[in-house]
Amino acid sequence: MPRPFVPAFIAALTLFGPVPTASQDAAPVVSKAPAPAGTDALNVDWVTVTAPDVGMMLAAVARPPGAGPFPAVIVLHGSHGFAREYVQLAEALARGGLLAVAPCWFTGGEGDGAKFVSPPIPCPDAPPLSEPGGRLAVRTVSALVQAVRTLPDVQADRIGLFGHSRGSGAALRYVMGESDAAVRAAVLENGGYPPDWTARANQVTVPVLILHGGVFKASDGGSPIGRVEMARSFEAALKRAGKPVESTYYEYGGHNSFFTDAKQRDDEIRRMVAFYTSHLRR
Repeated sequence: MPRPFVPAFIAALTLFGPVPTASQDAAPVVSKAPAPAGTDALNVDWVTVTAPDVGMMLAAVARPPGAGPFPAVIVLHGSHGFAREYVQLAEALARGGLLAVAPCWFTGGEGDGAKFVSPPIPCPDAPPLSEPGGRLAVRTVSALVQAVRTLPDVQADRIGLFGHSRGSGAALRYVMGESDAAVRAAVLENGGYPPDWTARANQVTVPVLILHGGVFKASDGGSPIGRVEMARSFEAALKRAGKPVESTYYEYGGHNSFFTDAKQRDDEIRRMVAFYTSHLRR
């Protein structure tokens, strides 16, 4: 029981001005929320994050056992929507000692990738679907970072980002500019890497872990910018720029194998926990 108060990737827009952040007057508000129907078995607390310039986001908060404060990770879902698999990922990260927050950061549930996860948890008041490089997506991530920093038991200066597919694009765009200094690490799971983003790899401000499948099929919900060659090119650009980067490529993995291959998922979670622990506990 919960503890008492936790479609295909689309090419990103090229908007490389300063990251827009909410003003102090527009600070997000975190409120306790009832558990959505059918989620009683999930060991999380439920909140809403309301940001005047973004909208209202339902979020699951998974807290580690023991006394805090804890470093925190924000889990950004892909185009298929806010599926329970992301809440289960938050639970797994919490078992690794990280306070993990999985928000419904936009309404989704579309595209070929939807068949790889369970139907989305309803969050009709969430912001609309947005391009991962667009200003709404970046404002949304900024609002979530601000909100998570205010949660009980969170180390406010030790925040990590995780994103799958479109969520990976939003996380990457956020750390390719003037992101909040509290964000210390980003995990990019089967994201997209358009050439103009690779050309700006020197703008990445945090250590990055790239987790990526080696098999591309449009029917899996991926996009040409998510081909493994694009990921490898981005990694190489980070290395040329002297940026800290780690990577694991799953030769036979597809765009959504994280959700369908238990062995790969367990390996990815193990690598995530080790990566976040290394960079968020310093």
